[in-house]
Amino acid sequence: MTQSLSDLSQNILDAARKAGADAADAIAVDGTSVSITVREGALEQAERSEGVDIGLRVFVGQRQACVSASDTKPETLTQMAERAVAMAKEAPEDPHAGLADPAQLTTHTATEELELYDPTQEPDPAELQDDAARAEAAALRNKGISQVQSAAAGYGRRRIHFAATNGFSAGYTRSDRGLSCVAISGIGTAMERDYDYDSRVFQADLRDAEEIGRIAAERAVERAGARKPKTGAFPVLFDERVASSLIGSLLQAANGSMIARGSSWLRDAIGQQVLPSHLSVIEDPHRKRVSGSRLFDAEGLGTQRRAIIDKGILTGWTLDLATARKLDMQSTANAARGTGAPPSPSLTNIALTQGDQSRDDLIRQMGTGLLITSMIGSTINPNTGDYSRGASGFWVESGEITYPVNECTVAGNLRDMLKTIIPANDGRMHLSRVVPSLLVEGLTLAGE
Repeated sequence: MTQSLSDLSQNILDAARKAGADAADAIAVDGTSVSITVREGALEQAERSEGVDIGLRVFVGQRQACVSASDTKPETLTQMAERAVAMAKEAPEDPHAGLADPAQLTTHTATEELELYDPTQEPDPAELQDDAARAEAAALRNKGISQVQSAAAGYGRRRIHFAATNGFSAGYTRSDRGLSCVAISGIGTAMERDYDYDSRVFQADLRDAEEIGRIAAERAVERAGARKPKTGAFPVLFDERVASSLIGSLLQAANGSMIARGSSWLRDAIGQQVLPSHLSVIEDPHRKRVSGSRLFDAEGLGTQRRAIIDKGILTGWTLDLATARKLDMQSTANAARGTGAPPSPSLTNIALTQGDQSRDDLIRQMGTGLLITSMIGSTINPNTGDYSRGASGFWVESGEITYPVNECTVAGNLRDMLKTIIPANDGRMHLSRVVPSLLVEGLTLAGE
């Protein structure tokens, strides 16, 4: 495509105005992705995709509508705009929808400073295949591995541009490089599976393929012979690989869209303690080389560092413009959107205060209980915070791991669970969600 995304976005807005829109915003995305999967040392699957997607949101009075397309021809833009305006005229009025006031828009849009794009040459497919093959071979060197389910490597690049009739126009480029391996130990009904992976913005930061394969194999072998744990109330240690899901449930309950609907167990909790008093959850959208970083949101507002939870106290909600207006509050510049829907509140990078103990220290501290390394399914009551999930991992007796476990369920109430958490010090700083292993007291286990 020879046309810049900036020019394309402006052409979409021009078409919207011509079609009769009072106001509009547009998003244009130009992406490339490559993925390679290896099995038994040979190429199993290779995929490459390239394309441009565009989205338009129009306003006619207090009515809005969204349309999207993957064709950028001038006649397509005209048809998009006309269709969107026609849809908006039939939509119900929404007094909370609308663009940002020009005074709210940021001028700090030089996203290059965040280092979200690796300028080195796109990896050759043969290079990706070699990485996946080396990961698979490393896993198979472990004698306890019966097969490798998959070994995959991939690369992606996306250019994104936002523009609106209020004068905002800015964009950025992101890249990512990933590698994963899933290994299986045992045969038949005794099969156990585990994995390792890495995903980075910069190729140079990616962990070695052989290390990923080796760790995936070791984890799968450790799970051999898994059985159901005891039933009862025990402390539970959420491994770093799954601990972010627990904090994610808290953050989802603090999302403005949930609050505006009145369907969150945190709906009356601003100013209340939701975590132990020495713990905070910080959102920092300006961390370098982290995939969730951004200088501005999808509505053109400048992002900033904030404490969502400050020393255990919930300080506020995650808001875009529409939800902020519904709640008579100010946007926290957390709007995110794709091409086919209006903006909605979404977090960037978050980090939970880390502890001063290792995961092994917490295993010793918990005495008898469950170490969870994998979770499946989810039943969370959004109104009450009642929590129930399938889990597998390892049974701990007298502060030592004794045997692997599977086919169990852990249950509790998030409001109570989160007030007892004890963090380890193993959060990985390159992730968008930096959450260490978490020890939680007194959950109910359903096993044997």
